[in-house]
Amino acid sequence: MTTLIKAHGSENQFFLLDQTQLTQPLTNQELTALAIKLCSPVTGILNGADGLLVINHATATDCLGQMRVINADGSEAKMCGNGLRTVSRYLAEKYDQTTFKVETLAASLQVHQAPDLAPHVPAFSVQIAPLSFAAAALPFHYHDLTTMMDARIPEFIADQRFTAVAVPNPHLISFVDHIEPAQLGQLGERLNAANPYFPEGVNVSFAEIRDTNRLFVRTYERGVGFTNACGTGMSATSLVFAQLYPKYFDSQRDVTVFNPGGLVKTHIDLATPLTESRIHLIGNATFTDKVTLDEVALHQADLRDAHSQSTGEESAYQEFVASVTV
Repeated sequence: MTTLIKAHGSENQFFLLDQTQLTQPLTNQELTALAIKLCSPVTGILNGADGLLVINHATATDCLGQMRVINADGSEAKMCGNGLRTVSRYLAEKYDQTTFKVETLAASLQVHQAPDLAPHVPAFSVQIAPLSFAAAALPFHYHDLTTMMDARIPEFIADQRFTAVAVPNPHLISFVDHIEPAQLGQLGERLNAANPYFPEGVNVSFAEIRDTNRLFVRTYERGVGFTNACGTGMSATSLVFAQLYPKYFDSQRDVTVFNPGGLVKTHIDLATPLTESRIHLIGNATFTDKVTLDEVALHQADLRDAHSQSTGEESAYQEFVASVTV
């Protein structure tokens, strides 16, 4: 039998699959089929998820493991900040280590166990890198712009400014007085369908500045749609916030980023050039359920005999969320 873990970071929901425990790893085609079926709220289990996190042996000798991110639609992302925290917890417990590196498609990233956010709410800090503002890195095309930093793009939304950054997932960020979900959803859908601006799609985030080092961020995620939280989105938004709004940024303190699923903290070390800045994302790594399934059925994406058992951790996380002030 195989055990999968249902997990979340700020209610960004995932299934974790440790392929090193399998007799035969799944092929790329099998992983895509499994992610699409498992993550669907209709065909999946436990109300589906935003993605499937695949844990493999690392190819980099200085890493404890490798993480692949298969989105709910079957596409693959370079990185996932919320997901990396849950994978980090899994590897930490598996190998009894608290500080190590995890290999992702884009880079080997430093992670470490952080103090619990609350009783029974374990937390991890993960590095977010590499960073780029170059049009070719996202990629984006808009007239002759080589970077898009706090720019008015009337073709997107009139009277709103936008910044594009890859961390390494591509993000389009706009700071607003009040987030209009319908407006965010329309722009997210448009820029993730065939469009002349972002040929590979883009994660779109709107952010409200609530106070010094306090943000609220909502993200329309490429390959998923609206999510409760997007780790790389909150990280990218924090970096842009620190650069554009120094009046509200205290470099000596973490930034608290609220989201529909709770909150995270980011630590931003600004540098010149800006791409040399350091971002660390700190937040929960909650395991809500363990799912057992026959390995043959896993290869066939046959979930009919899957059995799940709650860990009881979600109630502790919800108590923590209820205790914080947005």
